[in-house]
Amino acid sequence: MLLENDLKLDFGNVLLRPKRSTAESRKDVNLWRKMKFRNSESEFYGVPIMAANMDGVGTLEMAKVLYSNGMFTCLNKPISEEDLINHFNEDSKLPGNYTAMTIGATKREEDKFANVYEKTDERVKFLCIDVANGYTEYFSHFIYGMRSTYPNLTIIAGNVVTADMTQELILNGADVVKVGIGPGSVCTTRIQTGVGYPQLSAIIECADAAHGLGAHIIGDGGCTSPGDIAKGFGGGADFMMLGGMLAGHDQGGGEIVTTQHVTSEIDGGKYNTRLFGSNDQVTRVVEERKCVKFYGMSSETANDKHFGGLRDYRAAEGKEVKMPYKGDVSNTIQDILGSLRSTCTYIGAKRLKDIPKCATFIRCSDTHNRVYE
Repeated sequence: MLLENDLKLDFGNVLLRPKRSTAESRKDVNLWRKMKFRNSESEFYGVPIMAANMDGVGTLEMAKVLYSNGMFTCLNKPISEEDLINHFNEDSKLPGNYTAMTIGATKREEDKFANVYEKTDERVKFLCIDVANGYTEYFSHFIYGMRSTYPNLTIIAGNVVTADMTQELILNGADVVKVGIGPGSVCTTRIQTGVGYPQLSAIIECADAAHGLGAHIIGDGGCTSPGDIAKGFGGGADFMMLGGMLAGHDQGGGEIVTTQHVTSEIDGGKYNTRLFGSNDQVTRVVEERKCVKFYGMSSETANDKHFGGLRDYRAAEGKEVKMPYKGDVSNTIQDILGSLRSTCTYIGAKRLKDIPKCATFIRCSDTHNRVYE
């Protein structure tokens, strides 16, 4: 048994310290980045924010909206070969440069990719090889095999949370390593297995390891607000991947359900009954709210939908929730990008690329006022 006593940090443990800035306006901040990848030697130029390869997030409809804003999508694994072929053939430039096909580390998934790659005249430029546990020897060998077969393909691989395995995946052919075990809003891996790593520290340590080899990382999971995205970039992440923050929108394609919420009306204003308790003078009213089902890709729901149920040798490591319906994702994109520009002006960064150089983290016991949450 080994116990590490070093302090490890999550997004909720820190704030970014403001610094003198020469930027005159938020609109002057450049959020686009150009990156050249270590093994494929191909390039990306865009806003390095990614939609996660999840149901309700990594959809073809989401990809179209995100790449119109220069943002990236890792498509969900269950998308059919036919739909993938149509997507990558629609435009010979944009989908391939801003979209990754996602597969698991199996022969069946490898064959699926080979068919799509061939039938799109090699327009698939990015491949995300996604497994829950990126620490197996088999996974490293699988990446090595894919790199050998497709030398010009930009390979995203994960998930891991430590420097040693980040380097292992890169040396076996990964260009971008996906970092995060357990931080997601609908992930229960830490509860079910006791395994995980505080996300900000994981980003800091894995970024340092990857950058030393000329490679890149993605901070995958744990963001609940635009400020968390900024902190991830401050920690050295090259890309930030979002699940829950992009779920619940029209482009996710999820079923919209109506729920009922009991409120109370006092003097013409509505108040939550949990705050005010029961009162003879209070009129109880019921509000209908639109919600969308959102679930982890290792949840029982996902296993029932895509894999014929949960296998008898494993447990579910995800949950299903009902989140508020958010409408068009364009509004959320504007909020995220506007907030990142504001971050840059606060800490003296003229470009998103400069955030790590300008970032000074302050440890704190809490980050914001929660009285009206």
